[in-house]
Amino acid sequence: MPAAIEIRDVHKRFGDLHALSGIDLEVPCGEFFGLLGPNGAGKTTLISVLAGLVRADRGSARVMGHDVRSDYRAARRSLGVVPQELVFDPFFTVRETLSIQSGYFGMRDNLAWIDEVMQHLDLASKADVNMRALSGGMKRRVLVAQALVHKPPVIILDEPTAGVDVELRQALWRFIRRLNRDGHTVVLTTHYLEEAEALCGRIAMLKQGRVVALDSTSNLLKRVHHLLLRLRLAGELPAELRALEHGSTEDAHVLRLKTYDDVEPALSCIRRAGSRIEEMELLQPDLEDAFVDVMRRS
Repeated sequence: MPAAIEIRDVHKRFGDLHALSGIDLEVPCGEFFGLLGPNGAGKTTLISVLAGLVRADRGSARVMGHDVRSDYRAARRSLGVVPQELVFDPFFTVRETLSIQSGYFGMRDNLAWIDEVMQHLDLASKADVNMRALSGGMKRRVLVAQALVHKPPVIILDEPTAGVDVELRQALWRFIRRLNRDGHTVVLTTHYLEEAEALCGRIAMLKQGRVVALDSTSNLLKRVHHLLLRLRLAGELPAELRALEHGSTEDAHVLRLKTYDDVEPALSCIRRAGSRIEEMELLQPDLEDAFVDVMRRS
């Protein structure tokens, strides 16, 4: 079976801006994959290349084995994209919007699936309401439903929970998890890193159009260690420890350690300085810590 997504040496320029600089990625079928990066890192450009909305200057991209340029129709049928922007037609109801979207992919007699999608996204009560009368959160639910009406094997969610309430966020993730369990491949971009940490098995981090980290979520978390030390200092914090300092209060210093092997040298330095440890705790890092660390190092 081909990979769900295969990207090879993809480059894209917009004038002087090198938005993508040789991206190589492969996402196996059935994976829940995270694509993270700061604003302007190239995430949306990469998604647009996969969706056929932007043509790469160099390289290739495939969805379920279908080249996004030479086999566009099959590639597009295999893909459902939830965009960041709230784009909608104001002249149709929610049900009509989803029926029309199904028609774009040649799907008929799809009302049962449309009803199921609306039910899972809490849109059933709004089925006959005109799109322009919906709140922003409801419109975003419709965007998610539009991406799913043709039952694509690959789903890309570009900031799907931006500006939505907690209830929708939880309902959306329950539904997406179910789709992933049923075999759908899911690619998520989000600034809510706790979502990526909870959902994604593997994560790629982009910066300035390049992949600067690609690993399992658990391995990314293992890269960062925080040692909380509450010290009674005999003078100033030693220079060797200031280089590791991540933050401090009046009587506590947080040190960022690369590995557990760094613990003993740090403790030795404290002893040599004549300082006393009053409390020590190894803090569990989260994905935000790993993300900041990768961005700083890269």
